[in-house]
Amino acid sequence: MSTMSISLPDALKSFVDDQVSRRGYSTSSEYVRELIRKDQDRQHLRGLLLAGAESAPTAPVDGDYFESLRARVRKSL
Repeated sequence: MSTMSISLPDALKSFVDDQVSRRGYSTSSEYVRELIRKDQDRQHLRGLLLAGAESAPTAPVDGDYFESLRARVRKSL
């Protein structure tokens, strides 16, 4: 694992310290890693949403469509 040092204004450092103690993180590094992972997830989801928005339309999304999804989920359980 690599090490990275960052500088924060006092107000941000206090916020991070408060989040660490309130939310049960062991260290500020653990808190920052979690923030970075969440940002990666958001960026990945955004990319998927943009790709979907740019794709050609397919079948209409109506009640029958959602019922078929529910049936597939029930079948897989």
